[in-house]
Amino acid sequence: MIQLVPQMKILLAREPADFRRGIDALSALCRQQLDADPFSGTLFVFRNRSGSSLKILVYDSTGFWLLTKRFSKGKISWWPTATEPASPLAAAQLQVLLYGGNPESARFAEPWRKIA
Repeated sequence: MIQLVPQMKILLAREPADFRRGIDALSALCRQQLDADPFSGTLFVFRNRSGSSLKILVYDSTGFWLLTKRFSKGKISWWPTATEPASPLAAAQLQVLLYGGNPESARFAEPWRKIA
């Protein structure tokens, strides 16, 4: 099981990925197109061209996890439009995205705040 915590680094690949790719090809895509180390513990999120599925790739120091979510109804309603190949995302925003929501319109508490 993978726990999403506020300190986790999450990157969304802006361009759709070929979902026939497995762990090795997606980790190569992380290195070549996203300019990121797939062994860093960063959670990488990819979407297919139609927007009906997501793939998540993460390394946990013992091996890679490759998770796939195919939406039973509808498609992803939001995806970053930045010009960079990858966009950072907060853990709470990823949870909204996994439920088919729009992370930009959701309101969140600050991930860390000083206790008085």
